[in-house]
Amino acid sequence: MASIYSCTECGSNLNLHTTHLFPPDFYFEAGNKGTLSFAAVDATKFKFEKENKIRPFFETVDYWGIQRKRTKIKCHSCGRLVGYVYDDGPPLTDSPGQFHFGPSQVIPRAPRYRFKYKALRITSET
Repeated sequence: MASIYSCTECGSNLNLHTTHLFPPDFYFEAGNKGTLSFAAVDATKFKFEKENKIRPFFETVDYWGIQRKRTKIKCHSCGRLVGYVYDDGPPLTDSPGQFHFGPSQVIPRAPRYRFKYKALRITSET
Protein backbone atom coordinates (compact mmCIF):
# COMPACT_ATOMS: atom_id res chain seq x y z
CA MET A 1 0.00 0.00 0.00
CA ALA A 2 1.55 3.31 -1.09
CA SER A 3 1.22 6.60 0.74
CA ILE A 4 0.75 10.07 -0.71
CA TYR A 5 2.69 12.82 1.04
CA SER A 6 1.40 16.36 0.56
CA CYS A 7 2.07 19.77 2.15
CA THR A 8 -0.29 20.66 5.02
CA GLU A 9 -0.26 24.35 4.06
CA CYS A 10 -1.19 24.24 0.37
CA GLY A 11 -2.04 20.56 -0.18
CA SER A 12 0.32 20.07 -3.14
CA ASN A 13 1.67 16.57 -3.73
CA LEU A 14 5.37 16.42 -2.75
CA ASN A 15 6.02 13.28 -4.83
CA LEU A 16 7.77 11.37 -2.01
CA HIS A 17 7.96 7.62 -2.50
CA THR A 18 7.80 5.05 0.30
CA THR A 19 10.49 3.03 -1.51
CA HIS A 20 13.00 5.79 -0.56
CA LEU A 21 11.88 5.89 3.08
CA PHE A 22 14.46 4.86 5.71
CA PRO A 23 13.20 2.36 8.32
CA PRO A 24 12.27 3.99 11.67
CA ASP A 25 14.92 2.02 13.60
CA PHE A 26 17.77 3.22 11.35
CA TYR A 27 20.14 5.38 13.45
CA PHE A 28 21.18 8.88 12.39
CA GLU A 29 23.21 11.51 14.27
CA ALA A 30 20.46 14.08 13.85
CA GLY A 31 17.82 11.89 15.51
CA ASN A 32 14.44 10.77 14.25
CA LYS A 33 11.89 12.20 16.69
CA GLY A 34 8.77 13.49 14.91
CA THR A 35 10.29 13.09 11.47
CA LEU A 36 10.40 10.87 8.40
CA SER A 37 13.71 10.36 6.57
CA PHE A 38 14.02 9.75 2.84
CA ALA A 39 17.05 8.78 0.75
CA ALA A 40 15.88 10.63 -2.39
CA VAL A 41 13.34 13.31 -3.32
CA ASP A 42 12.00 14.97 -6.47
CA ALA A 43 13.96 18.26 -6.49
CA THR A 44 11.36 20.01 -8.68
CA LYS A 45 8.83 19.93 -5.80
CA PHE A 46 11.09 21.79 -3.32
CA LYS A 47 13.20 24.89 -2.84
CA PHE A 48 16.52 24.35 -1.06
CA GLU A 49 18.02 27.11 1.09
CA LYS A 50 21.44 26.90 2.78
CA GLU A 51 21.56 27.64 6.52
CA ASN A 52 24.78 28.38 8.38
CA LYS A 53 24.49 29.30 12.07
CA ILE A 54 27.27 29.77 14.57
CA ARG A 55 25.89 29.03 18.03
CA PRO A 56 25.74 25.96 20.28
CA PHE A 57 23.23 23.29 19.25
CA PHE A 58 22.40 19.77 20.40
CA GLU A 59 21.53 16.93 18.03
CA THR A 60 21.48 14.08 20.56
CA VAL A 61 22.40 13.69 24.23
CA ASP A 62 26.01 12.82 23.37
CA TYR A 63 26.51 15.04 20.32
CA TRP A 64 26.66 18.82 20.18
CA GLY A 65 28.44 21.43 18.11
CA ILE A 66 29.06 25.15 17.59
CA GLN A 67 28.52 25.59 13.84
CA ARG A 68 25.42 24.13 12.20
CA LYS A 69 25.47 23.72 8.43
CA ARG A 70 22.34 22.28 6.92
CA THR A 71 19.93 22.95 4.10
CA LYS A 72 16.28 23.90 4.57
CA ILE A 73 13.67 22.14 2.45
CA LYS A 74 10.71 24.37 1.55
CA CYS A 75 7.58 23.54 -0.41
CA HIS A 76 7.90 24.92 -3.94
CA SER A 77 4.23 25.96 -4.08
CA CYS A 78 3.77 27.86 -0.80
CA GLY A 79 7.29 28.23 0.65
CA ARG A 80 6.51 26.46 3.95
CA LEU A 81 9.47 24.85 5.74
CA VAL A 82 8.90 21.07 5.55
CA GLY A 83 12.30 19.70 6.63
CA TYR A 84 16.08 19.70 6.37
CA VAL A 85 18.84 17.95 4.42
CA TYR A 86 21.56 16.32 6.52
CA ASP A 87 24.77 14.64 5.37
CA ASP A 88 24.61 11.76 7.86
CA GLY A 89 23.07 9.14 5.58
CA PRO A 90 24.67 5.79 4.78
CA PRO A 91 28.38 5.86 3.83
CA LEU A 92 29.03 6.12 0.09
CA THR A 93 32.17 3.93 0.33
CA ASP A 94 33.25 0.85 2.27
CA SER A 95 36.30 2.67 3.64
CA PRO A 96 37.31 1.91 7.26
CA GLY A 97 37.77 5.63 7.91
CA GLN A 98 40.73 7.91 8.28
CA PHE A 99 43.79 6.10 9.70
CA HIS A 100 41.65 2.90 9.85
CA PHE A 101 40.04 3.93 13.17
CA GLY A 102 36.51 3.19 12.01
CA PRO A 103 33.79 5.30 10.44
CA SER A 104 34.08 9.03 10.89
CA GLN A 105 32.85 12.25 9.30
CA VAL A 106 35.76 11.97 6.84
CA ILE A 107 33.89 9.24 4.94
CA PRO A 108 31.56 10.83 2.37
CA ARG A 109 27.95 10.15 3.27
CA ALA A 110 24.73 10.22 1.27
CA PRO A 111 22.29 13.07 1.92
CA ARG A 112 19.28 12.35 4.11
CA TYR A 113 16.09 14.33 3.58
CA ARG A 114 14.34 14.68 6.93
CA PHE A 115 10.71 15.85 6.85
CA LYS A 116 8.63 16.95 9.85
CA TYR A 117 5.41 15.03 10.52
CA LYS A 118 3.63 18.34 11.19
CA ALA A 119 4.46 19.61 7.71
CA LEU A 120 3.20 16.51 5.88
CA ARG A 121 -0.31 15.29 5.25
CA ILE A 122 -0.07 11.53 4.76
CA THR A 123 -2.92 9.73 2.99
CA SER A 124 -2.92 6.10 1.91
CA GLU A 125 -3.53 5.17 -1.71
CA THR A 126 -5.75 2.14 -2.24
